[in-house]
Amino acid sequence: MTDGKSRPRTADHATGVIVLGAGPAGLVLGNILLDHGIDCVVLERAERAHVETRARAGFLAANTVQILDEHGLAEGLHRRGRMHGTCEFRTGDGRFRLDYSGLGRKELHTVYPQQDLVCDLLTRFLARGGQLRFATEALAVRDADSERPAVAVREADGRPAVWRARYVAGCDGRHGAARRSLPAGTVRHHRDHGVTWLGLLAQAPPSMDAVGYAVHERGFAGHMARTSEVTRYYLQCERGTTADAWAEERIWDELERRMRAREYGPLRRGPILQRSVVDLESDVLEPLRHGALFLAGDAAGLISPSAAKGANLAVLEAALLARALIDALTSRDSAGLDAYSARCLTHIWRAQEFSHWMIGLLHGPSGRDGESLFHNSLRRSRLASLRTSRSQQDWFAEHYVGV
Repeated sequence: MTDGKSRPRTADHATGVIVLGAGPAGLVLGNILLDHGIDCVVLERAERAHVETRARAGFLAANTVQILDEHGLAEGLHRRGRMHGTCEFRTGDGRFRLDYSGLGRKELHTVYPQQDLVCDLLTRFLARGGQLRFATEALAVRDADSERPAVAVREADGRPAVWRARYVAGCDGRHGAARRSLPAGTVRHHRDHGVTWLGLLAQAPPSMDAVGYAVHERGFAGHMARTSEVTRYYLQCERGTTADAWAEERIWDELERRMRAREYGPLRRGPILQRSVVDLESDVLEPLRHGALFLAGDAAGLISPSAAKGANLAVLEAALLARALIDALTSRDSAGLDAYSARCLTHIWRAQEFSHWMIGLLHGPSGRDGESLFHNSLRRSRLASLRTSRSQQDWFAEHYVGV
């Protein structure tokens, strides 16, 4: 039996807004709140070094850059990012390029690795005195239907603690405490697309001046520049493949085969820096508000990486939520909070629709049965329309760059 003095003390903290997760959504939200004098804390379960180096997306839409500009968060991407507006499709029928910057709304992507954006946002938040607790694991959100919700956490030293606030922003991803704490009745729309990618980050200069999409009978392959010395590749593989299952030589040989290097030129090889396995899934939660708990980023909805929408949606949702929280906390105007879920879901479903279209364009079922042949013939027809139809190209450009 232990006496009261030997029991671990539970620390109790208070703030205005608790932000769970130090990804793009959480850090954009935290920076905007801090700029408007709103007391907040960001709780992140990982160590700082991991947060600053985890590789994710790298294509920022024009709307995303505009939001970051409006809040003074775009200095790094303007200094080191690169404008991009071309993609190339390689198929058994040849290759074709789309200069999407001259189509649709005539907008460009800014290529800027997500980990660099996160570093910028972290640096700014901390330099301005923001509270950010690394290695602090949120365990559960409690009393979300009250005016003083609480977040139970395990602090970096292992002690239990409780944070209390007026509002909680769940920006901690699909496996975070925000999702685990949702009440019964939350609707989750989920789809497993049955496609797996081996995601690769190579210490190798880009091999082409465009985003490359290779449609091949052996599976999809993708080429996306990150910097002048680092390139992101994707390689479709069998479900259940582990990240380290393929030797580097096999990876490069398969990438060259699918990207048809014999016809269009060899790839510039280099050591593989990072590997990951990505099962292409999509899900959306409805609603995104549960009392004082709001969801943003991957916690709100998971989107496949086929159309580079994840980080862009996260920034948009964070900006919408920040404005609504500021209005509620400074002028007691709750209209923005009341409309938040519906506004975000409109954007999320449009992005999901385009992502689903891209998955169908880039992947086909294996085998020679009638259904597979039918699907592959449809895919070939869609690619032919994208190659030849200006209206189809305009539609692609608008949805590819827009959020």
